[in-house]
Amino acid sequence: MRALALALVMVLYPLAAHAGETVPYSVDGEAFEGYRAKPDGASKGLVVIVHAWGGVTAYEQKRADMIAALGYEAFALDLYGKGNRPIDTDARKREATKLYDDRARMQKLLLAGLKEARAGRDEATVVIGYCFGGAAALELARSGKAEGVKGYVTFHGGLKTPQGESYAANTPPLLILHGGADTSITMDDVAALSRELEAAQVPYEIEVYAGAPHGFTIFGGESYRKDADEKSWAAFTEFLATRLAD
Repeated sequence: MRALALALVMVLYPLAAHAGETVPYSVDGEAFEGYRAKPDGASKGLVVIVHAWGGVTAYEQKRADMIAALGYEAFALDLYGKGNRPIDTDARKREATKLYDDRARMQKLLLAGLKEARAGRDEATVVIGYCFGGAAALELARSGKAEGVKGYVTFHGGLKTPQGESYAANTPPLLILHGGADTSITMDDVAALSRELEAAQVPYEIEVYAGAPHGFTIFGGESYRKDADEKSWAAFTEFLATRLAD
């Protein structure tokens, strides 16, 4: 039954209208705009989504709606600022690079988004990210500043650890979902992260999908791979059930 329910979600939600709502918030006087989707009935926990390098777009909104359909509350935080949703590749790279070059600001905005997602509640949370958002999710994990986070998940996300940073032994479990044909984030990067996590004694799992390129979960994109998308989503939902269990 669980497999059938997952299959129905994967079939229906790429075509569904958004069910959530935009959420304006501010960080030190700067305007940001996230997106919140709530489940029908009581929530089984909170999932915070860190967006890819295009900002909070229809893609992140759709993923939030899919998570809400599984019974969790989802919040897509904003690292770029309200109205800043770059479209072309050069503009997206510039915006992402600004935060890669200013890790203190990235951490500040991640923590502010996490606070907004919780809306004053002390709620167990899993943080996930896509592409650039995956790298940002790992930045938050390394910071050790996010209380109450039960785990981190990256979908085809950046995996390299910046010089001067490291993972503490008490880092919550990590789930790394990666495409075997990814030429942007290579299998060498995957192996390096694995060695780093082993040395730090951080619990982790890595799944690699054969033939899947970078961006394999992006609906309608040239890199989309249905098989890898569905397998990674199933791994993610299993991780949620384990990490956010009562």
